[in-house]
Amino acid sequence: MPSHHQIFQGRPKDDARGQIESVRGAVVDVVFPDASLPPINAELIVEWDRPTQLILEVHSHLDLQTLRAVAFQSTAGLARGVAVRATGREVTVPVGEAILGRLLDVTGAPKDNGPALPHDTPRRSIHALPPPLTAQSGTTDVFETGIKVIDLLTPMAQGGKAAMFGGAGVGKTVLVMELIRAMVEKYEGISVFAGIGERSREGHELLTEMQDSGVLARTVLIYGQMNEPPGARWRAPLTALTISEYFRDQKHKNVLLLMDNVFRFVQAGAEVSSLLGRLPSRVGYQPTLASEVAGLQERIASVAGSAVTAIQAVYVPADDFTDPAVTTISSHMDCVIVLSRAQAAEGFYPAIDPLASSSMLLDPLVVGQAHYDTAEAVRQALARFRALTDIISLLGVEELGAADRLIVKRARRLQRFLTQPFMVTEAFTGTAGASVPLVETLSGCRAILDGAADDWDESALYMVGTLDEARQKQAQQTAAPVSDAQKPDKPAQAAR
Repeated sequence: MPSHHQIFQGRPKDDARGQIESVRGAVVDVVFPDASLPPINAELIVEWDRPTQLILEVHSHLDLQTLRAVAFQSTAGLARGVAVRATGREVTVPVGEAILGRLLDVTGAPKDNGPALPHDTPRRSIHALPPPLTAQSGTTDVFETGIKVIDLLTPMAQGGKAAMFGGAGVGKTVLVMELIRAMVEKYEGISVFAGIGERSREGHELLTEMQDSGVLARTVLIYGQMNEPPGARWRAPLTALTISEYFRDQKHKNVLLLMDNVFRFVQAGAEVSSLLGRLPSRVGYQPTLASEVAGLQERIASVAGSAVTAIQAVYVPADDFTDPAVTTISSHMDCVIVLSRAQAAEGFYPAIDPLASSSMLLDPLVVGQAHYDTAEAVRQALARFRALTDIISLLGVEELGAADRLIVKRARRLQRFLTQPFMVTEAFTGTAGASVPLVETLSGCRAILDGAADDWDESALYMVGTLDEARQKQAQQTAAPVSDAQKPDKPAQAAR
């Protein structure tokens, strides 16, 4: 890439002046009649009479004097002929210790009603190449989350990329919030959260929760919310990546990068693409879908001594897992966690589909033979139960053979044991959250597979942490039996 000092030919780098030619939503055409055009990705500042700053990023050159740029803030009230100044650099954002504990927008401006950032805060361009392959380090260290179904069936890697895929209302954000809470508390590195195209309410809740739990001091929050222009939502993840790369490369710290929701990044890119006049590709997405997603995901990399671990929520439009955006994003992931509407409808939370989810780390060479064998046995039992579901609904479980009846009995108990109350939902459910060590998860599943819970009531295993808690629950239910009319609905519904 050319040096910032060589951007303009024949003029000082900050002296190139242009004016607005046309405005189409977030896309603006600018004419530079007396200067060389700033290069692609260069930053332009609109010199208008509004109190809010308006920053543009050069996207393409239309001819020798006209360029097309994308706005990062609202262009409402922007008129033709307004002056535009080229800064001579790419869009930069603040990085370093000063931004820890702060909430920033896509350009790095504080939005938490706190003090302004110090003038000597270092800044970095939001555009960077991923580390060369020779500098990247692979890792097989398992990132233990305390969530039973994830640790058992879809283990995450320290320095890996994991994504939660799910439709509307199946619990993606709740799961990401629980992962933030679980990991940040026992995690010594830096956390960077990117809220891409999400609701303002969710951003406010996350900020308040982090303040209350005392982890905000090691966290940076970046927001490009759904009420902001597509340019802000499109570039917000790059801002978060730039901050993560600084702590990884300069401070040599491990970084936990959380993004909610990556689909909104793709959606913002599609909005920008249509405003730029490009012909749409499959299902109306932008023709540059694969390269945009790759440009984002390939920058999430670990180098020797410092890891960037990414956990991403991905909305699945209309529960269609063949959607081009979903398939493109999933191809970059080490760990794919699929949230199922059927699981949520039956009351099994977290609503993770154990058969559709997968992880590259579920290998005996990585997690050990005992973990691998237990996970495979659980999958086989659940898969057999799912295969028999239609027969059971038509003829009843009594028509199955003895071996299948036993598998169904244990699979139903495994289903309930893999549910778990979350700490972030305590206020809504009234049930104390649980974090379960991997050792307890494995021993509990193995005991159920071996028949230790065959005589227990199914509801004793529903929404508990360890098997010991389920044993205590079973003992209490046995000691104080209740009539069917008094039993709570939820486990009964879930049992169906």
